[in-house]
Amino acid sequence: MAKLTVSDLELQGKKVLMRVDFNVPIKDGVIGNDNRIVAALPTIKYVVEHGGKAILLSHLGRVKTEDDKPGLSMRPVAERLSNLLNKPVTFVPTTEGKQLEDAIDGLNDGDVLVMENTRYEDVKDGKYVKRESGNDPELGKYWASLGDVFVNDAFGTAHRSHASNVGIASNMTQTAAGFLMEKEIKFIGGAVDNPEHPFVAILGGAKVSDKIGVIDNLLSKADKVLIGGGMTYTFYAAKGMKIGNSLVEKDKIDLAKEILDKAGDKLVLPEDSVVAEKFDNDAPHKTVEGDVPDGYMALDIGPKSIKTFEDVLKTAKTVVWNGPMGVFEMSNYAEGTLEIGKFLGTLSDAKTIVGGGDSTAAVQQLGVADKLSHISTGGGASLEYLEGKTLPGIAAISDK
Repeated sequence: MAKLTVSDLELQGKKVLMRVDFNVPIKDGVIGNDNRIVAALPTIKYVVEHGGKAILLSHLGRVKTEDDKPGLSMRPVAERLSNLLNKPVTFVPTTEGKQLEDAIDGLNDGDVLVMENTRYEDVKDGKYVKRESGNDPELGKYWASLGDVFVNDAFGTAHRSHASNVGIASNMTQTAAGFLMEKEIKFIGGAVDNPEHPFVAILGGAKVSDKIGVIDNLLSKADKVLIGGGMTYTFYAAKGMKIGNSLVEKDKIDLAKEILDKAGDKLVLPEDSVVAEKFDNDAPHKTVEGDVPDGYMALDIGPKSIKTFEDVLKTAKTVVWNGPMGVFEMSNYAEGTLEIGKFLGTLSDAKTIVGGGDSTAAVQQLGVADKLSHISTGGGASLEYLEGKTLPGIAAISDK
C-alpha cells in the first residue's frame, strides 16, 4: 500500500510537526558529521517553501541520567541547521511547557523551530522513566497537540516505537512520510517486496546472529546471497573446515548448518581469506585458500573471493549490500570491502542499495556514493526492513 507523503499535504499556514533523525556525533558541542542533517534538508525546505511552520523533533544519543543532558543538547544541531538553510532557526531548550508552546505560537509561515532532545523526556526528576523511548501515551498526545499535521522523515528510528514517532502519529488524523523516508520505503521496501531479478544480496559483518533473520528472508527472495566478514567462519565451521583463531559463534554452528542445507548453491562463501597471527594492522599477513591454518585468524576476504563475487554481481539487476567483508577499519584488511564498493559503482544497469554503518562508510570513502541508487540512513532500521519485519514508524504513516 502506498504511503501518504509530504507532497500530498496542504501545508500553507499549518504547524508541521516533523520527526527528523538528527542523531549526529557531537563532542564538546562540535558536530563530527552532519550527513543526517543534510539528508533531512529537502523535506524541511519543501515545508518552508510551501508556507508551513516546521517544528522539528529529534533524539540525540542516550539520556539515562540528568548528567547526560548538557552534552546531548540539540542547540549545536539547530545552529548547524541554520547555517545549512541560510536562515534563522529558533531553538527551544525544552521539550514541553509554556516556553515551547509560546515559541510555536509565535512562528510565522516558513519559520523553522528545533525543540530540545526528545530523550530528555527519558529522565524526569533524576529518575530514568523512558517517557520518549517507552512511548508514553500522554507524551505522544501532548506533542501531537502542538501541530496540525505530522511528517515522519526519520527512517533511522522507524524500527522503534517511540513517543516522537508512533506516539504522535497515533494522535494525528494524518501522518505523511518525508522525502527521505519515502526513498527508504521505495528502495529497501522495493528490494525486499518486489526486486528485479537477478537479485543479489551481499551480507557482511562479524556475527551470524545479527544477520540470521536477514539471511533467512533474503534466501527466499534473492538469486544469490554472498557472505563476507567474520560470520563467514561460523559457516566454515558448520562445513567442518578449519578456522584457526578466526571469529566463530559456537552456539550458532548448528543454525549455520541448517542455513547451508536450505540454501544450496544460493549461498556463496569466500574461497580465500587474508589471515594474520594477531588482530593487528601491522601483523604479517598472507592469503590462504580454504581452511585457515592453526594460529592464524581470517581478517578479510581474499582476491579470488573478490573476483567470484564480482562475477556474480555482473549480471545483477538489484543488489543490496549490508556489512563489511573484513576488518574494514584496518587498512590491510579493508581491500575486500573497498573492492566490492568500487565494483558496485560500475553497475550502471542495476539498482544498487547500500544499508548500514561500515558499508556506507566504504562507499563514501571511495567517492562512489553518487553512482549508487540508494544509501540507507538507518543501520538497525534497514536491517529489520531487510528481515521483512514490519517497522512501527512506517506502519504508523497514513496510507494514501
